[in-house]
Amino acid sequence: MKKLIDIFKVEDKRVVLFLVISAISLVISFLHIGSLKIDAAWIAIILCGIPIIKGAAEGLIQEFDIKADVLVALALIASVLIGQTFAAGEVAFIMTLGALLEDRTVAKARAGIEKLVHLTPRTARVIHEGEESIIPAEKVQVGDTLRVLAGETIAVDGVIISGQTSINQAVMTGESLPVDKGVGDEVSSGTVNQFGTFDMKATKVGEDSSLQRMIKLVESADASKAKIVGMADRWATWIVVIALLSAAGTWFVSGEIIRSVTILVVFCPCALVLATPTAIMAGIGNATKYGILVREGDALERLSKVTRIAFDKTGTLTYGKPAVIAIESFNTNISSEKLLTLTASAELRSEHPLGKAIVSHFKNMSSITLEDPQEFAMIAGRGVKAMVSGNTIFAGNAELLVENSVAMSQDVLGKASGYRNEGCTIIYIAIDGCEAGFIALSDTLRKDSVDMIKKLKSINVESILLTGDNPQAASHIAKSVGITNFHSECLPEDKMSAIEKYQNENNMICMVGDGINDAPALKKAYVGVAMGGIGSDIAVDAADIALVSDDIKSIPHLLSLSQKTMNTIKWNLALSMLLNFAAIILAMTGILNPILGALVHNVGSVAVIINSALLLNFKNK
Repeated sequence: MKKLIDIFKVEDKRVVLFLVISAISLVISFLHIGSLKIDAAWIAIILCGIPIIKGAAEGLIQEFDIKADVLVALALIASVLIGQTFAAGEVAFIMTLGALLEDRTVAKARAGIEKLVHLTPRTARVIHEGEESIIPAEKVQVGDTLRVLAGETIAVDGVIISGQTSINQAVMTGESLPVDKGVGDEVSSGTVNQFGTFDMKATKVGEDSSLQRMIKLVESADASKAKIVGMADRWATWIVVIALLSAAGTWFVSGEIIRSVTILVVFCPCALVLATPTAIMAGIGNATKYGILVREGDALERLSKVTRIAFDKTGTLTYGKPAVIAIESFNTNISSEKLLTLTASAELRSEHPLGKAIVSHFKNMSSITLEDPQEFAMIAGRGVKAMVSGNTIFAGNAELLVENSVAMSQDVLGKASGYRNEGCTIIYIAIDGCEAGFIALSDTLRKDSVDMIKKLKSINVESILLTGDNPQAASHIAKSVGITNFHSECLPEDKMSAIEKYQNENNMICMVGDGINDAPALKKAYVGVAMGGIGSDIAVDAADIALVSDDIKSIPHLLSLSQKTMNTIKWNLALSMLLNFAAIILAMTGILNPILGALVHNVGSVAVIINSALLLNFKNK
């Protein structure tokens, strides 16, 4: 009994239960099973029909809103008045089923990933008169001194006043590599302190902090994105007017009210209601096969109108992980292979992503077991110092070498600047107090990026790059994948502004990104596509579509699928309207009665469902 009560409390479950009971009652009515005193079809009329009549009346009286359910309500009432209860029950059942499908696809297709990450720290470590105390983050005031330990998330915006460290700023910039920070450098709320401990002075707190502004952008960006209205409701006024005029005219000419009721029954937009949601459901089902989660039911409809696609770089066109791309030795006695071996040994105990990338690269290139360093020290915000095979090795940024009295030649710095202009991070290496060379690391392109951009060009969709990289690095990555239009040094609001500018010029934009910094742009775009596997929860929640497997080569298929889905919807509409008008002519001549009219009319609904089901096997050529 308790389970039954719980079902009645949940609308979706209650509607499904009513549909099951109504279907059984219609079968009993049609086959005349049992010896009931009343027609079993009344059960379908009560369970499915009364909510339709109630909703139509409320919309008509309160808002003068003429929707498709107005005609359905008229047909139901007319059928009941002339004793055609089975026809009334059948129409009520079909319309309720169609509404459920539409509800689940257009309004509630938020299946799968549905989480919002709570990034704002709940507490902060405040230093007052030398005493350290933990207070709620919302109570931090501008000017307070905060201490942030390794691994902690920064609670508010501020400036470092002592200490040095590396900060993971992916939440704000999207870049996967930590950024070295020291005294005087600004840090943002929501970013993560990777290694060192530092003290900072709070400059922006509460709703003024970077993270809270980001969340506000995400919440507000969706305001201008209009939802698609169902075809049946879009044309409802004309359908109702034509149906009433046809029914009244037929009654006036023939004098037979049963013909008029039949017209109302066959004019009920069952197939029209099913045309859009069944095609979208099939399209969503097809997308699922390719690891694509369509979270908004109308996303495929919007995607079919897209003319340009904007891509984030890190984690979208690239893997979002650093990899060694060059090893340059400037010591004639040390080969690049020996330089890599010594550096990998020095970095063996490092927890820094760059150090791990160097060790991983060595292990992929060689089967030799790395020597464990005799001594090891992690220098926050600088690099590492280690003793390997009796050699003192420094590996880190230029400041590390300068601070340890290692002279750096213009040859090394000049060669390194070339790699930096291509978006690389440089690890400088000194051995026994002398510069030895450097290792260049960079985020690597996904193997399918270039081919995917080519396919988009072939279907006349222009690609745009939006990245936080400097202009030189942005230009390099854009050329590498075949993109001519790029925007560099983009903060979250810059990406959102770029999307808004294009759309104000009537260019419908699809945004593809993975980071929290992409969330405002994903919301603002006509269609947002998030990398669901490595992407942040906030990015996925802001998007209409998620690539669960992070497989960007499926994007051209997704675009083609959206266009095919829209074509299927158009065919469904044409098919349903053609059959409707044929049935109306037969009803006007008296060939069809309400029961036969309802059956013939529902052939259109079946045809629509079959045509939509063909989308499940669609493949992009």
